[in-house]
Amino acid sequence: MAQPTSTPIRATTQEFLEIEDVLEDVVLLRSGAAALVIETSAVNFGLLSEEEQDSLIYAYASLLNSLSFPLQVVILSKSMDISSYIELVTQTEEKQPNQLIKDRLKNYREFILSIIKENKVLEKKFYLVIPFSTLELGIKSSFNVSGGNKKLPFSKDYILSRAKTALFPKRDHLMRQLGRIGLKGRQLNTQELVELFYNIYNPTITGERLGEIAGYSKPLVEGLGKI
Repeated sequence: MAQPTSTPIRATTQEFLEIEDVLEDVVLLRSGAAALVIETSAVNFGLLSEEEQDSLIYAYASLLNSLSFPLQVVILSKSMDISSYIELVTQTEEKQPNQLIKDRLKNYREFILSIIKENKVLEKKFYLVIPFSTLELGIKSSFNVSGGNKKLPFSKDYILSRAKTALFPKRDHLMRQLGRIGLKGRQLNTQELVELFYNIYNPTITGERLGEIAGYSKPLVEGLGKI
């Protein structure tokens, strides 16, 4: 009896991503929607005095009340690899001729190592995402991209133009409100957006920076090789 042959799987993870493209600092989705991403600084709330905390809370409430559009807050935590820093401290310690400074460098290195042993060193980044809905394109219902339908409802240039017209005033308003509460914000450019999504979909790769290229061709998700 002949054994049934298995059909190889040709679909890739890339086909299941909602991202269609990243152009002119804007993320285009397959549904026809879009978004821009603002990276913002943070405040150590616990170190503020009670009056400063109250003032910050009222300012944050004012920011929320001023919004007439949806806003997504994203916090990304990533373990930091500080082995190169430890190596630098060790090399400085070995080259230091002054014994007193050398001992202090040794104590500092051991202190850092004890902190790493007891707690993970995390790098946290904060992002604000402003979306552009397909409703703003005149599409009454969510555009369906399933069933092999991968065509955008309109051309990329048209969607990008409409998205920028709607998103940029919202971005400027949000930047002003962030300044009022003592935070700094900046919009991620195309290269930074590609790197952000690359690191999200490839969490095991840390500290890798994509090369500066005109018209990126590197996929956001890299396969682990042929199976």
